[in-house]
Amino acid sequence: MILYFSIFELDTSCMRKFFDILFKSQSLIYKYLLYLASLFCIVFFFPKGGQFKYEFQKGKPWQYENLYAPFDFSIKKTQNEIEKEKKEINAIQLSYYRYNDQVVKKAYTDFEAKFPLFFPDRDYNKNQLKSLHTAGKEVLNEVYAFGILPEGIQTSQSEAIYLVKKNEADRVQFEKLYERSELVVAVNRLLRNKGLRSFSDTYQKLFTDLLKPNVKLDKKLSENAQNEALSQLSNTRGTVDEGKLIVAKGEVVEAGNFKILNSLKQEYESELWAASNYYFILFGYTILVALVLMMLLLFLKKYRTDIYQNNVKVTFIFFNILLMVFVTTLVVKYNEAYIFVVPLCILPLILKTFFDARLGLFVHVLTVLILGFVVPSSFEYIFLQIIAGIVTILTVSELYKRANLFISVGQITLIYIIGYLAFHIIREGNLDNIVWATLGLFLLNGMITLFAQPLIYAYEKLFGLVSDVSLLELSDTNSRLLKELGNKAPGTFHHSLQVANLAEAAANEIGANAMLVRVGALYHDVGKMNRPTYFTENQITNVNPHDELSAKDSAKIIIDHVIEGIEIARKNNIPDRVIDFIRCHHGTTMVYYFFKKQQESGGVVNEEDFTYPGPIPFSKETAILMMADSVEAASKSLKNPTFLIIDEFVDKIIAGQMAAKQFLNADITFKEIESIKKIFKQKLTNIYHLRVEYPE
Repeated sequence: MILYFSIFELDTSCMRKFFDILFKSQSLIYKYLLYLASLFCIVFFFPKGGQFKYEFQKGKPWQYENLYAPFDFSIKKTQNEIEKEKKEINAIQLSYYRYNDQVVKKAYTDFEAKFPLFFPDRDYNKNQLKSLHTAGKEVLNEVYAFGILPEGIQTSQSEAIYLVKKNEADRVQFEKLYERSELVVAVNRLLRNKGLRSFSDTYQKLFTDLLKPNVKLDKKLSENAQNEALSQLSNTRGTVDEGKLIVAKGEVVEAGNFKILNSLKQEYESELWAASNYYFILFGYTILVALVLMMLLLFLKKYRTDIYQNNVKVTFIFFNILLMVFVTTLVVKYNEAYIFVVPLCILPLILKTFFDARLGLFVHVLTVLILGFVVPSSFEYIFLQIIAGIVTILTVSELYKRANLFISVGQITLIYIIGYLAFHIIREGNLDNIVWATLGLFLLNGMITLFAQPLIYAYEKLFGLVSDVSLLELSDTNSRLLKELGNKAPGTFHHSLQVANLAEAAANEIGANAMLVRVGALYHDVGKMNRPTYFTENQITNVNPHDELSAKDSAKIIIDHVIEGIEIARKNNIPDRVIDFIRCHHGTTMVYYFFKKQQESGGVVNEEDFTYPGPIPFSKETAILMMADSVEAASKSLKNPTFLIIDEFVDKIIAGQMAAKQFLNADITFKEIESIKKIFKQKLTNIYHLRVEYPE
């Protein structure tokens, strides 16, 4: 029994350790699962076909050894050639019209019945009646020799047709048939030739209701004949026998062998993707895509640690890669001619907006490399997309300014067009056969890229990210929260504005995100709204509420403005990226005034009661805010400041923070700190309106 309980306790302990390890590693496990899921989806999206082992372009030399036909294959016609031949077949294909005998018989019957009514015996002698009757029948014979067409037939008079009579089709000229509108003229002409012009009015009355259309287009028969002709159209143009030389090393790939190479490529890729090779090719795709995605994770882990540790941001990056691969493969499967409609430059544009330019370009290049397996003319595609991605990174800035996006998209579209024309000249040697519709695709690509703005907004809501556009909205001092701060704690609001100006200038000096640090500075002290009079900048009388409190209680109120600020910010839907500034703008420093006061009172002193909870600043922006906040707040105590006093004052404040190890995690250099101090000194000099003292 004792042994049983010992084993049970051992198993329980092992299980507990296992779950502890699992809990601690959940972030890493999530990344592994995301990696595998992305790998599976990308390979699944890929078209199921082999990869031709040679790269070639029209107008460029063949860089490999002599290529001989590995097997017999047909030379396939291009899609344009096939379409052209289809148009030619449609142009020469004759329509089928069916001749209705029943209408003709009825016309003759009606003629016999109505003739006595229009030419009565009492008005004409026997010879005249015989002559008039014969003339009428000859008119009928003439008109119905090939038949009468219904109204509305639009066909050239010189065109030939097939006229189906008694299941026999004869080729006749269309002009031999009569149209309904021509009957009056035709009857008059026939009567005039027979010398019976004086009877034309009577004959016209007789034939008005008698002559009916009897020839009709047989659509079904015409379509069947057309389809039969199209079915005989060949998709190939000759064959290449096994062992025949296709192209020699160094030979320029021209129109003739370019078509043969394309045919070999299609045949090779279709035959290669057989059941026996399926898993090998799939394995090859998987290895290459896995390497690309692994490079992305390694880059994030080594150079973007903060992003790597944030699973939401990693998911956001992988989601955008999958989205671009999915959309591109769909377009390729639908019609590869539309491949450049996909706005791939949205990817670096969005990643630069939320992260930085280097990460945006790196992810863009990796995505383009993945798509190289999917698209036709992969070298041309990869070259154009990488160049366009570089232009996107170089030109897109300050997206909150509406004109900037339009200008950048215009430049991206221009680069696409110039690059495409250059490749066309290399292939063809001129611009004669250029497909102008492709240039329209680039323009459409640019128009779709403009939808980056609403897409950024959607991503902000879905992933909780913050862009410069949102930061610009948050920096508006007329926003509800900042207005409330200004009303409840006007001194704190003025202090926040001053800190924002100092921090923004410092951020611009060292290349940090000036907009982000300004917004962080505006909101960093919103927690003081709950008890504004406990902070000196809001005290307008000589009454200090701290005089009635112990040093420990006073310190707690001062320290709590950080926690309360975080709560207020969350209630007002302030992004986490801005809340970070509230959380760490005091780091782990001490409320030194009340700490000393507690020491002087002789009571027990616990340093934790007088220390901010932290964390310490973790970025250049948060470090700048800590420095700006301390310098601005302490500068209020300066009396009769001079250049020397300000210089020593700024150095002392920041040196104290460095001695307290507040910037260990901030990724900021000594050189950058010196630049920040220089900016602070210049700004304080301007604030206090100091002038250079000239010697007397």
